[in-house]
Amino acid sequence: MANLHFHYGTMGCSKSAQLIINAYNQNKNGNKTEIIKPKIDNRFSEDKVNSRIGISADATTLSSLQDWTPAPDTKMVLIDEIQFFTPEDIDILVRIADSKSIIIMCYGLMIDSNEHIFPASRRLIEVGAKLHRMESTCQIPGCMHLATHHLRYDSAGNVIREGTQIAVGADNYKSVCRKHFNMFYHSTGKGDKGER
Repeated sequence: MANLHFHYGTMGCSKSAQLIINAYNQNKNGNKTEIIKPKIDNRFSEDKVNSRIGISADATTLSSLQDWTPAPDTKMVLIDEIQFFTPEDIDILVRIADSKSIIIMCYGLMIDSNEHIFPASRRLIEVGAKLHRMESTCQIPGCMHLATHHLRYDSAGNVIREGTQIAVGADNYKSVCRKHFNMFYHSTGKGDKGER
């Protein structure tokens, strides 16, 4: 089994839920796990990974992985919202995965709301992490296509096409298929609010 994994998908595809379930099953089988989340992700809790379906798990919150090392008896490390870490943090995970008998499971987004790959996600691809695509359907009513993109909205419901890559919060995002991303992202008139 590969020691470094990247489970990626759009918002709402159950990444956090799968992380929590995976940690639960490993602990139940006697394999100690550590759950890590980035400090910037404080939407639902400061020290827990929370899923929208109502389950949660305690987590260690870190701004960086630079001074972190797993406990000696840890068998698996699960990291939520990996896109909020840095490429240098990914290199630390690579060294741990290659030098210790620890499996590292990263969960997060591949691309931002402007179709750009997050630097940490890109680094996971570059270093050869085993990729696991987690699928969900487009959130435009009536569409059953695969969600591959995110539309980001301002408070008036207009699509945001510029600005910082990292903006925490799920309320102003919608996971959509490529067709609807292109339709609304490149629109300048009626329908900008992501209504079919």
